[in-house]
Amino acid sequence: MVRLVLFDIDGTLVHTGGAGTAAFTKTFATMFNLHHGTERMKFAGRTDVGLVREFFRIHRQPETPENFSIFFEAYVFWLDQILKRNGGESCPGIHKLIQDIQALPHAPMLGLLTGNIQLGAQIKLRHFGLWDLFVMGGFADDHEERDHIAAAALARGRRVLGADLKPQEVLVIGDTPFDVRCGKFIGAKTLAVATGGSKLAELKPCGADWTVPDLTHVSAREICA
Repeated sequence: MVRLVLFDIDGTLVHTGGAGTAAFTKTFATMFNLHHGTERMKFAGRTDVGLVREFFRIHRQPETPENFSIFFEAYVFWLDQILKRNGGESCPGIHKLIQDIQALPHAPMLGLLTGNIQLGAQIKLRHFGLWDLFVMGGFADDHEERDHIAAAALARGRRVLGADLKPQEVLVIGDTPFDVRCGKFIGAKTLAVATGGSKLAELKPCGADWTVPDLTHVSAREICA
């Protein structure tokens, strides 16, 4: 039985209408006077810290703690402002699936496993009224590599649910091969959903326990049994 469900955010829970990418672009332009490069970068499945590092390297910008701090302080401001204008939408089936998970007789805890920094995740999910549904999570603040973010999320889950939480009692839900890989890295069950960065044909070879076009194609009882 699954005791912890960890959701990715972008392309799995919500579509922000490109607000995250736009906030990256705006921050680089306003804080570093760097105006080109994000159009060549692939954002899906990546971590915020890794993306900033890649952009700094493209422009030969010093990868100092100070520059990362300058970036993220401005980024969360622009993310909030752009989200208010862009709107965005929740991914298909997500509200019903979460409601059905919560209604199970032994409902698992809901958490996040995302490449967003924690404040960025909070800004995005509060915009859609979803933030308060999640008890804990793993974020880009924890580590630059997604596999180790998964390990951080598992450790936090054990602090809440108990040290006896087994990896196979965790389900990771995401929309890219990176999500499937990091779920397998911690020994969790995995569900790949083609509502974000990867098409169904790209996800099927990843070998997730479930691979679906969207979350209307699975039931809470099926994936949490």
